[in-house]
Amino acid sequence: MLYRSFLKPAVDTTLSASAFLIALPIFAIVTICLAIANHGKPFFLQPRPGKNGKIFKVIKYKTMNDLRDANGNLLPDDKRLTAIGKFVRKTSLDEIPQLLNVIKGDMSLIGPRPLLVEYLPLYNEEQNRRHEVRPGITGWAQVNGRNTISWNEKFDYDVWYVANCSFLLDLKIIWLTIIKVFRSEGISQKGQATVQYFTGNNE
Repeated sequence: MLYRSFLKPAVDTTLSASAFLIALPIFAIVTICLAIANHGKPFFLQPRPGKNGKIFKVIKYKTMNDLRDANGNLLPDDKRLTAIGKFVRKTSLDEIPQLLNVIKGDMSLIGPRPLLVEYLPLYNEEQNRRHEVRPGITGWAQVNGRNTISWNEKFDYDVWYVANCSFLLDLKIIWLTIIKVFRSEGISQKGQATVQYFTGNNE
């Protein structure tokens, strides 16, 4: 409890600020490339539920364009994912802006990924426990399959993390995340450009 309540937030702020400063040249280059690919829009803000379900705006790189069909509907993700966007996702550079969310205190380096607000009514009581901690840039589900596992498996990993959060576990997740990034594992579900939407527990 001491680690989760006091040490973890301090470590998050210190490491995130340091990492952002180190990554600043890469951040600048990627931002310029995405601005060119997306007509001057390298970022977008999206509401996500944080700790205790409190809504915050996550800062994300815009890796997909806004192409639409004849009826004005957005094209599928795989049709909108730009070349530079695909590279940014594959190398996990798309996580860099979220360091700013960690510095602000909305997120943690390690924790369940912040998902869409519209998923909130779809969780059962056990799955909703993922909101007992700050959401993370990486987490136990990310190093155990990321986008290649089912939603139920993700939520099981998230809740397990909430129950077992510790300094040693966070160190292990950071190490496994580095390995996953270098191997480019778990980027998307089979047959999907990113990941399928969660439609509830009747799936």
